[in-house]
Amino acid sequence: MSRLNEYVGGVTWGFMGKRGTWATEAAGASMGLMKSVTGANWTAITFSAFQATAQSTAIPYQEAPTVTDDEVLWAIRKAKSLDLKVCLKPIVNCADGTWRAHINFFDKDVPCEPKWSDWFRSYTAFILHYAAIAEETGCEMFCIGCEMVQTDRREAEWRTLIAEVRRVYTGVLTYNCDKYQEDNVTWWDALDVISSSGYYPETDWEEQLDRIEVVVKAYGKPFFFMEAGCPSRSGSAAIPNDWSLPGVPDQEEQLRFYRAMFGASGCRSWVQGFMLWDWPAELYPPEEAAESDDYCMYGKAAAPVIKEFFTSKIINNQE
Repeated sequence: MSRLNEYVGGVTWGFMGKRGTWATEAAGASMGLMKSVTGANWTAITFSAFQATAQSTAIPYQEAPTVTDDEVLWAIRKAKSLDLKVCLKPIVNCADGTWRAHINFFDKDVPCEPKWSDWFRSYTAFILHYAAIAEETGCEMFCIGCEMVQTDRREAEWRTLIAEVRRVYTGVLTYNCDKYQEDNVTWWDALDVISSSGYYPETDWEEQLDRIEVVVKAYGKPFFFMEAGCPSRSGSAAIPNDWSLPGVPDQEEQLRFYRAMFGASGCRSWVQGFMLWDWPAELYPPEEAAESDDYCMYGKAAAPVIKEFFTSKIINNQE
């Protein structure tokens, strides 16, 4: 399987979930609401392992707070019971709070300094572990990395990793590059699908889509946004990737962003969907939605707009 055969009306589920927060009644109810509220046909089951710093080379993915394999298996089974297709998306983060895009090492090995080879060895073990789970459970897609900007230039290592993943996983492979980086990745040809994070300002979608379209046509690969969304917070539509931006809860801000994003991308046939950011395993009560300034769209004004858009796209794709 190497094609994206349907529109991805997807939502990211579970991110920031710590060990013990999945495989619960509340987590199951959260995933069910995600499907019913948004009309999703896909989900990206997403979780993190933590290396100590951006210059650490060990990724202890079997340790807390990373969710257990049993929790991952539970989430995949739950999604499939809801008739959702699954992209399994393991992410590496830094325990000290540094964004993963800054994981970086010297391009030439230096004695007594951490090395790319050591990091990729650890990262490969991490990714292969979950690729095997994705294969075992029939996940339709597997994402080999997310927004790792400083690693993107290490083309040879990424190609080697992709080849190793293909030995254990037979589904669709993608890599989630960061916003503005679509034309900086030189190894899209080794993957099945191009995907990126669509955190573009509400007024800039047309220009960015024009730029991304050049990349998609050059490689002749399917494309969708593996992440996209906006906090329901004043000012966020102009800088939707800034989850810490000061502001007050504002559902109209989030709604305006979604209308701009869907309006611009909806008429571009090469945009084959979204995996919206995001929906937590531990969901807030609906009566608290008005005070929520996070990305989750549960109980907010954007939710029916998302469901209408997804439903229309999914139905049209089936005709």
